[in-house]
Amino acid sequence: MKTETLTKTNGHALNGFTIEDIGDDHLFTSLDTPMKPNAFDMSNEEKKERISILFSEIMDVLGLDLTDDSLKGTPDRVAKMYIEEIFSGLDPKNKPKVALFDNKYQYNQMLVEKDITFYSNCEHHFVPIIGKAHVAYVSSGKVIGLSKLNRIVQYYAKRPQVQERLTQQIANELKTVLGTEDVAVIIDAKHLCVSSRGVKDNTSATVTTYYGGIFNTSEKINELQNYINS
Repeated sequence: MKTETLTKTNGHALNGFTIEDIGDDHLFTSLDTPMKPNAFDMSNEEKKERISILFSEIMDVLGLDLTDDSLKGTPDRVAKMYIEEIFSGLDPKNKPKVALFDNKYQYNQMLVEKDITFYSNCEHHFVPIIGKAHVAYVSSGKVIGLSKLNRIVQYYAKRPQVQERLTQQIANELKTVLGTEDVAVIIDAKHLCVSSRGVKDNTSATVTTYYGGIFNTSEKINELQNYINS
């Protein structure tokens, strides 16, 4: 996949793309989530306090009455949600701990965990991405607990994302943990940045795939698709 590093001047990219073009065209610049070097200098409690203050300012600019009983706790709730829930995958301390087990049954066919529901957020507009992930691997001698496959998906989903990057990050983590290239990841998701704004298309969905090792053949792809669709 070709990616470009875009340099911006006065709100425009030098290659002719505007900021809005970048968001609507679903571009991204790195397979790693873009993070500042000092991203974790501040404690989570400090981050929540700061986010609460800043979100209060956003609500105030929108004209909302922060003294209203229904609204006055919103900045704190949003701050807690950002740090502890929907963006918790930014913090490496929350990365799932994975234990491997010997493949004592000598099962040497693909293992498929399908329909893993996840919620993420588009990094261009900070609105939800809602979808399902299907992951598969062939053991190289070790196996992983099934729930850990779900947890790996959730960890990388819980951060501002682009679906192409999310697919690659899950695949790379599985390859590293399992010690094999024989990994496949398919993600089928709806983007609220498409359905609730912009083109406002509520019927389309986006599918991204990663096929590694033996999965990168038409025979294995068809076999995997049959399992997923069964």
